[in-house]
Amino acid sequence: MQLNTFYQSKKWIDLVTQLKLERVSDDGVLYCEHCGKPIVKAYDCIGHHKIELNDANVNDFNVSLNPNNIMLIHHKCHNQIHERFGHEQPKKVYCVYGAPCSGKTTWVKENAGVDDLILDVDSIWECISNNERYIKRNRLKQNVFLIRDCILDQIKTRYGKWKHAYIVTGENLESQRDRMRDIYGAEFININTSKEECIKRLHDNPNGRDVETWENYINEYFECN
Repeated sequence: MQLNTFYQSKKWIDLVTQLKLERVSDDGVLYCEHCGKPIVKAYDCIGHHKIELNDANVNDFNVSLNPNNIMLIHHKCHNQIHERFGHEQPKKVYCVYGAPCSGKTTWVKENAGVDDLILDVDSIWECISNNERYIKRNRLKQNVFLIRDCILDQIKTRYGKWKHAYIVTGENLESQRDRMRDIYGAEFININTSKEECIKRLHDNPNGRDVETWENYINEYFECN
Protein backbone atom coordinates (compact mmCIF):
# COMPACT_ATOMS: atom_id res chain seq x y z
CA MET A 1 0.00 0.00 0.00
CA GLN A 2 1.29 3.46 -0.86
CA LEU A 3 1.11 6.48 1.42
CA ASN A 4 -0.95 8.54 -1.03
CA THR A 5 -3.65 5.84 -1.21
CA PHE A 6 -3.66 4.67 2.42
CA TYR A 7 -6.28 7.15 3.62
CA GLN A 8 -8.73 6.00 0.94
CA SER A 9 -8.27 2.32 1.83
CA LYS A 10 -11.12 0.26 3.26
CA LYS A 11 -8.96 -0.90 6.19
CA TRP A 12 -8.32 2.69 7.30
CA ILE A 13 -11.91 3.85 6.82
CA ASP A 14 -13.28 0.83 8.69
CA LEU A 15 -10.83 1.31 11.55
CA VAL A 16 -11.70 4.99 12.04
CA THR A 17 -15.41 4.15 11.91
CA GLN A 18 -14.93 1.52 14.62
CA LEU A 19 -12.85 3.86 16.80
CA LYS A 20 -15.57 6.51 16.63
CA LEU A 21 -18.05 4.01 18.05
CA GLU A 22 -15.67 2.80 20.75
CA ARG A 23 -14.58 6.24 21.93
CA VAL A 24 -17.97 7.85 22.41
CA SER A 25 -18.20 8.92 26.05
CA ASP A 26 -20.84 7.82 28.55
CA ASP A 27 -22.82 10.98 27.76
CA GLY A 28 -22.95 9.99 24.08
CA VAL A 29 -20.41 12.57 22.87
CA LEU A 30 -17.20 12.07 20.89
CA TYR A 31 -14.57 14.44 22.25
CA CYS A 32 -11.55 15.70 20.32
CA GLU A 33 -8.42 14.07 21.76
CA HIS A 34 -6.43 17.23 21.05
CA CYS A 35 -8.50 20.18 22.27
CA GLY A 36 -11.01 18.28 24.42
CA LYS A 37 -14.06 19.89 22.83
CA PRO A 38 -16.97 17.87 21.39
CA ILE A 39 -16.80 16.80 17.75
CA VAL A 40 -20.33 17.80 16.83
CA LYS A 41 -20.39 16.78 13.17
CA ALA A 42 -19.13 13.42 11.90
CA TYR A 43 -17.34 15.08 8.98
CA ASP A 44 -15.26 17.15 11.43
CA CYS A 45 -13.54 14.02 12.77
CA ILE A 46 -10.07 13.06 11.52
CA GLY A 47 -7.95 10.09 12.49
CA HIS A 48 -4.48 11.41 13.37
CA HIS A 49 -1.38 9.23 13.71
CA LYS A 50 0.77 10.08 16.73
CA ILE A 51 3.73 8.48 14.94
CA GLU A 52 3.55 10.16 11.56
CA LEU A 53 3.09 7.90 8.56
CA ASN A 54 5.68 7.83 5.82
CA ASP A 55 6.63 5.59 2.90
CA ALA A 56 8.73 3.42 5.21
CA ASN A 57 6.08 2.61 7.84
CA VAL A 58 2.74 2.83 5.99
CA ASN A 59 2.70 -0.96 5.54
CA ASP A 60 3.70 -1.60 9.15
CA PHE A 61 0.22 -2.12 10.56
CA ASN A 62 1.56 -1.83 14.11
CA VAL A 63 1.94 1.84 13.19
CA SER A 64 -0.58 2.63 10.47
CA LEU A 65 -3.52 0.59 11.81
CA ASN A 66 -2.66 0.52 15.51
CA PRO A 67 -5.56 2.03 17.50
CA ASN A 68 -3.10 3.15 20.18
CA ASN A 69 -1.32 5.29 17.57
CA ILE A 70 -4.49 7.02 16.41
CA MET A 71 -6.19 10.07 17.89
CA LEU A 72 -9.67 11.21 16.86
CA ILE A 73 -9.54 14.97 16.50
CA HIS A 74 -11.17 17.91 14.74
CA HIS A 75 -10.15 18.52 11.14
CA LYS A 76 -8.97 21.99 12.14
CA CYS A 77 -6.99 20.60 15.09
CA HIS A 78 -5.32 18.16 12.72
CA ASN A 79 -4.11 21.03 10.56
CA GLN A 80 -2.90 22.95 13.63
CA ILE A 81 -0.90 19.99 14.94
CA HIS A 82 1.05 19.63 11.72
CA GLU A 83 1.62 23.36 11.37
CA ARG A 84 2.77 23.71 14.97
CA PHE A 85 5.39 20.98 14.77
CA GLY A 86 6.42 21.78 11.22
CA HIS A 87 5.47 18.39 9.83
CA GLU A 88 5.31 18.53 6.06
CA GLN A 89 2.59 16.03 5.25
CA PRO A 90 2.12 14.60 1.78
CA LYS A 91 -0.34 16.80 -0.06
CA LYS A 92 -3.89 15.67 0.62
CA VAL A 93 -6.94 16.43 -1.48
CA TYR A 94 -10.29 16.75 0.23
CA CYS A 95 -13.50 16.65 -1.80
CA VAL A 96 -16.14 18.51 0.20
CA TYR A 97 -19.60 17.67 -1.06
CA GLY A 98 -23.21 18.18 -0.06
CA ALA A 99 -26.47 19.76 -1.08
CA PRO A 100 -26.83 23.42 -2.12
CA CYS A 101 -26.90 25.61 1.02
CA SER A 102 -25.50 22.77 3.16
CA GLY A 103 -22.54 24.89 4.28
CA LYS A 104 -19.70 23.45 2.17
CA THR A 105 -17.98 26.77 1.49
CA THR A 106 -18.35 27.91 5.10
CA TRP A 107 -16.84 24.67 6.40
CA VAL A 108 -13.85 24.94 4.06
CA LYS A 109 -13.20 28.55 5.06
CA GLU A 110 -13.25 27.55 8.72
CA ASN A 111 -10.93 24.56 8.30
CA ALA A 112 -8.52 25.21 5.43
CA GLY A 113 -5.11 26.63 6.22
CA VAL A 114 -3.51 29.75 4.80
CA ASP A 115 -1.34 27.69 2.44
CA ASP A 116 -4.12 25.41 1.20
CA LEU A 117 -5.55 25.49 -2.31
CA ILE A 118 -9.34 25.86 -2.60
CA LEU A 119 -11.34 25.13 -5.72
CA ASP A 120 -14.88 26.50 -5.41
CA VAL A 121 -16.50 27.10 -8.80
CA ASP A 122 -18.95 29.61 -7.34
CA SER A 123 -15.97 31.70 -6.26
CA ILE A 124 -14.59 31.62 -9.81
CA TRP A 125 -17.88 32.94 -11.19
CA GLU A 126 -17.81 35.76 -8.64
CA CYS A 127 -14.13 36.53 -9.18
CA ILE A 128 -14.18 36.98 -12.96
CA SER A 129 -17.48 38.84 -13.33
CA ASN A 130 -19.24 41.96 -12.16
CA ASN A 131 -22.12 39.90 -10.75
CA GLU A 132 -23.08 38.54 -7.37
CA ARG A 133 -21.77 35.11 -6.44
CA TYR A 134 -24.72 33.08 -7.65
CA ILE A 135 -25.56 35.00 -10.81
CA LYS A 136 -23.97 33.00 -13.62
CA ARG A 137 -24.10 34.48 -17.10
CA ASN A 138 -23.93 31.89 -19.85
CA ARG A 139 -21.41 33.94 -21.86
CA LEU A 140 -18.80 33.42 -19.12
CA LYS A 141 -19.29 29.66 -18.76
CA GLN A 142 -16.37 28.66 -21.01
CA ASN A 143 -13.98 30.93 -19.13
CA VAL A 144 -15.12 29.63 -15.74
CA PHE A 145 -14.76 25.99 -16.76
CA LEU A 146 -11.34 26.59 -18.30
CA ILE A 147 -10.09 28.10 -15.04
CA ARG A 148 -11.67 25.22 -13.11
CA ASP A 149 -9.95 22.62 -15.31
CA CYS A 150 -6.61 24.40 -14.98
CA ILE A 151 -6.81 24.25 -11.17
CA LEU A 152 -7.98 20.63 -11.26
CA ASP A 153 -4.94 19.75 -13.35
CA GLN A 154 -2.68 21.39 -10.76
CA ILE A 155 -4.38 19.35 -8.04
CA LYS A 156 -4.04 16.14 -10.04
CA THR A 157 -0.32 16.66 -10.66
CA ARG A 158 0.27 18.19 -7.17
CA TYR A 159 1.77 21.22 -8.92
CA GLY A 160 2.88 24.09 -6.69
CA LYS A 161 3.83 24.47 -3.04
CA TRP A 162 0.35 24.32 -1.51
CA LYS A 163 -0.13 22.03 1.48
CA HIS A 164 -3.59 20.56 0.92
CA ALA A 165 -6.38 21.12 -1.59
CA TYR A 166 -10.13 21.38 -1.03
CA ILE A 167 -12.50 20.76 -3.93
CA VAL A 168 -16.00 22.07 -3.18
CA THR A 169 -18.60 20.18 -5.19
CA GLY A 170 -22.27 19.31 -5.35
CA GLU A 171 -21.59 15.88 -6.88
CA ASN A 172 -23.85 13.36 -5.16
CA LEU A 173 -23.45 10.18 -7.22
CA GLU A 174 -21.13 7.51 -5.89
CA SER A 175 -19.78 6.84 -9.39
CA GLN A 176 -18.75 10.50 -9.70
CA ARG A 177 -17.01 10.38 -6.34
CA ASP A 178 -15.21 7.17 -7.31
CA ARG A 179 -13.94 8.94 -10.42
CA MET A 180 -12.62 11.88 -8.36
CA ARG A 181 -10.99 9.46 -5.94
CA ASP A 182 -9.22 7.68 -8.79
CA ILE A 183 -8.09 10.85 -10.58
CA TYR A 184 -7.19 13.14 -7.67
CA GLY A 185 -6.60 10.72 -4.79
CA ALA A 186 -9.31 12.59 -2.91
CA GLU A 187 -10.69 11.94 0.55
CA PHE A 188 -14.37 12.79 0.92
CA ILE A 189 -16.09 14.99 3.47
CA ASN A 190 -19.89 14.94 3.33
CA ILE A 191 -21.53 18.08 4.71
CA ASN A 192 -24.73 16.17 5.40
CA THR A 193 -27.08 19.00 6.35
CA SER A 194 -30.77 18.05 6.21
CA LYS A 195 -32.98 19.13 3.32
CA GLU A 196 -35.16 21.16 5.68
CA GLU A 197 -32.18 23.10 7.00
CA CYS A 198 -30.84 23.75 3.48
CA ILE A 199 -34.19 25.16 2.36
CA LYS A 200 -34.43 27.29 5.51
CA ARG A 201 -30.98 28.75 4.88
CA LEU A 202 -31.94 29.51 1.28
CA HIS A 203 -35.05 31.45 2.33
CA ASP A 204 -33.28 33.23 5.21
CA ASN A 205 -30.38 34.39 3.04
CA PRO A 206 -30.85 33.98 -0.74
CA ASN A 207 -27.61 35.93 -1.38
CA GLY A 208 -28.61 36.67 -4.97
CA ARG A 209 -30.03 33.20 -5.68
CA ASP A 210 -33.41 32.75 -7.36
CA VAL A 211 -35.19 31.01 -4.47
CA GLU A 212 -37.52 28.85 -6.55
CA THR A 213 -34.73 27.63 -8.82
CA TRP A 214 -32.39 26.82 -5.97
CA GLU A 215 -35.10 25.09 -3.96
CA ASN A 216 -35.51 22.80 -6.97
CA TYR A 217 -31.74 22.17 -6.93
CA ILE A 218 -31.96 21.16 -3.26
CA ASN A 219 -34.90 18.84 -3.87
CA GLU A 220 -33.15 17.23 -6.85
CA TYR A 221 -30.02 16.62 -4.77
CA PHE A 222 -31.91 14.73 -2.09
CA GLU A 223 -33.99 12.81 -4.63
CA CYS A 224 -30.76 11.37 -6.04
CA ASN A 225 -29.61 10.20 -2.60
